[in-house]
Amino acid sequence: MSVSISAVHVVVDDPDAAVAFYRDVLGMAVENQVDQGGFRWVTLSPPGQPGIQLVLSHPRAGRSEADGEAVAALLAKGELGSVNLRADDLDAVFERAAAHEGAEVVQEPTDQFWGVRDIALRDPAGNLVRIEQAR
Repeated sequence: MSVSISAVHVVVDDPDAAVAFYRDVLGMAVENQVDQGGFRWVTLSPPGQPGIQLVLSHPRAGRSEADGEAVAALLAKGELGSVNLRADDLDAVFERAAAHEGAEVVQEPTDQFWGVRDIALRDPAGNLVRIEQAR
C-alpha cells in the first residue's frame, strides 16, 4: 500500500495575485480553473509533478457565510498555517521572490540546525511559504 499527496489547499483572497506568485515566482503551472458560485478555484502543479496539486480558493468559497467570515479573518491575520516546499535551486527562487511585488521576504536563505537551508516568504494573501533545499 502506498499513500501520496494529491492536493494541498491554500486559501487566498485574490486568486490572480496568488496565481502570479505561485506561477511566476515558484514556477508552478496552472492546470485547471473552476468558476462556481461566484468564486474561482485554481489548481497548479510543480514542474514535473502533475500528480501533486496546489489548490487556491477564496475564504468564502464552499463555506457558510459565518465560516467564510471566520476563515477570511484568520487569513487577514496570517494565521492559516504554512505551505512547505522544496527547491533544487533555493537561491534562484529567493532572487525571483525578492524581485516580485506580491512576495514578502520573511527570512533570507539560512542554514538551519536540522540540516536544511531554507527561506520564508508570505504570498500575496499573507500565507507563510517556507522553501527548503537539502544541504
